[in-house]
Amino acid sequence: MTTGEVAALIAALAALVLAVGFLFALASLSRTLRSVRGAVEEVRRETVPLLGNLRVAVDQANAELVRVDGVIERAESIGSTVDSASRLAYLAFGNPVIKAMAIAAGTSRAARRLRRRND
Repeated sequence: MTTGEVAALIAALAALVLAVGFLFALASLSRTLRSVRGAVEEVRRETVPLLGNLRVAVDQANAELVRVDGVIERAESIGSTVDSASRLAYLAFGNPVIKAMAIAAGTSRAARRLRRRND
């Protein structure tokens, strides 16, 4: 065997070892990719129903917000009505009550003076 043949044999063995190494690396990469695909599929299986549930919860929250908005609007309307009614009652009864109190005060003062004169 000549030196060239030995060098060719060594190169062939090195190429064979390198090819076997690449095959092992490829097999390992294939197993890892299968594992990743399984994990992604599991995440997808669990996430899709959760997103559906989340959508339902958001829709329910929006419906509740609409109801609360209606209640707040009604409360504001009632507050405005009560304010208007109290203003109207003040205007309607304020002046006569003040006059009645003035008459009562004047009458009591006159009664006191009459009692002092009679004594």
